[in-house]
Amino acid sequence: MIRFESDYLEGALPEIMTRLNETNFVQTAGYGNDPYCAAARDKIKAECRSDTADVHFLVGGTQTNMTVIAAALRPHQGVLAAETAHIGVHETGAIEATGHKVLPLSAPDGKISAAQVEKYVLDHRADESFEHIVQPAMVYISQPTETGTVYSLAELRDISNVCRKLDLLLYIDGARLACALAVEGAPTMADMAELCDVFYIGGTKHGALFGEAVVIIRDELKRDFRYLIKQRGGMLAKGRLLGIQFDTLFTDGLYYKVGEREVALAKKLRSAFEKKSIEFYYPSPTNQLFPVLTERQIEALSENYSFSVQQRTDTGTVVRFCTSWASRDEDVDRLIKDIERL
Repeated sequence: MIRFESDYLEGALPEIMTRLNETNFVQTAGYGNDPYCAAARDKIKAECRSDTADVHFLVGGTQTNMTVIAAALRPHQGVLAAETAHIGVHETGAIEATGHKVLPLSAPDGKISAAQVEKYVLDHRADESFEHIVQPAMVYISQPTETGTVYSLAELRDISNVCRKLDLLLYIDGARLACALAVEGAPTMADMAELCDVFYIGGTKHGALFGEAVVIIRDELKRDFRYLIKQRGGMLAKGRLLGIQFDTLFTDGLYYKVGEREVALAKKLRSAFEKKSIEFYYPSPTNQLFPVLTERQIEALSENYSFSVQQRTDTGTVVRFCTSWASRDEDVDRLIKDIERL
């Protein structure tokens, strides 16, 4: 069985495994206070073109989202997000468990707009009962989104402008950021550092064994953040393991190469589906593909491949295929041949 249901099913990039093995017996201070984390922070700050950014390494995406949002919001405040947002549908109520409500906005393609944000906030403030309603105080977006779509630089700039006009925090979840960076016209990390208050760089889905890197731009969010990482279960005692991984990912452009390869392989699969006149439910240019298949097609492909079933529609069933840093060319080519036989 060749697995395409997700992009973090394998271990880690050989470059990372080599570095971990080479440094295995090196003694360092714990909890991220080591030279490897320091080197990784410097490289990430250089990519962001920000000398003043704070960079923290956490163990996983859910811990990251929970910690950032809990750190940023007061008890009566909530976070605006797409109805398909990861924090709303894939984290088992982790955000709500911190006491903050996720406020969903409609998002047919996985993206929300500046106009939606502005309308929601202004409607809230115009309601004479506003003090009885959770206050929207943060906007959460994913880059790329849960549906594989990507915010353009213009779209991100529009959302940023609205957030600043209305005094909202803007937080970007970059669990699959390397794939978004591989899409032409997408914002760079320097753009993100300019336009948002905090974002994170995904490692788990891009060849790290585990781990994410939080980049805090807004000064008010920096205070006591390490306390909250510890309290929310995101701090690794052997923090140097995270530093080594991110230092490796940001050496010689490896992080970008990983995303480019994932997207290139997905593009080959997309072309194969399109040649069979198979439609896609979401217009994803990244490593996640959402073709709409018939039951017969699903049954045929399920004999040799695993992929996730998303939802039923009037025309068929939406499924998801993911390419990963470890997807083999021969496996993708084999899948393409089987798609051609459908």
